[in-house]
Amino acid sequence: MLRVENLHAYYDKSHILHGLNFDIKSGEILALLGRNGVGRSTTLKTIMGMLRAEGSIRFRGHEILGLPSFKIAQLGIGYVPENREIFAELTVEQNLLLGQKSGATDQPHWQLDEMYELFPILKERSHTKAGVLSGGEQQMLSLSRSLLGNPDLLLIDEPTEGLAPKIIELLREFFIKIKQRGIAILLVEQKLNLALQVADRFLIMGHGQTVFEGDQQALLANEAIRQEWLEV
Repeated sequence: MLRVENLHAYYDKSHILHGLNFDIKSGEILALLGRNGVGRSTTLKTIMGMLRAEGSIRFRGHEILGLPSFKIAQLGIGYVPENREIFAELTVEQNLLLGQKSGATDQPHWQLDEMYELFPILKERSHTKAGVLSGGEQQMLSLSRSLLGNPDLLLIDEPTEGLAPKIIELLREFFIKIKQRGIAILLVEQKLNLALQVADRFLIMGHGQTVFEGDQQALLANEAIRQEWLEV
């Protein structure tokens, strides 16, 4: 579905990604792991066309590097940023309706009622301004809004940061449910335990490059990689 080859990305004159390579298959969850500052969030922003970059990013066989962010979103890639970026002065339902994608597609659209079924608290808060929601509720809102755009691939950046264990469990169930609908996820996550519960494959980054790629069995068997690139 998505193939990244020899990807370089920059913040002004700072060179962050140094020839990154990986791919994501349809309906797969790929966990993007590594310590802070290695380029994980930069990778998501680069895929979404938000940074100056070189190399190749192909989505469903078509080159998307160089396209504006709104075009990339229209092609079927959703993005859930770390800071959630909800519209604080709009209600929960207004935020969700802004995420809906119009026009016919090969796949059925997600519906508003399905978002309320996934996260019942959003239905209870549907007429509440989004700015007064808790951090966990805002994360649910951001994820649901992205789903209503009917993506085939979701880029999700640190969804559990600062959240209570009960909310993290809800998000774990959410990832599994949307994967069952055939949606692929590129998940940036600091909590290895959660990643191990939901991901099919793992990509560990260091210094803007891939230092490990493999399944759960390979990751758990490679203690040296975990100690050098993940553990404190």
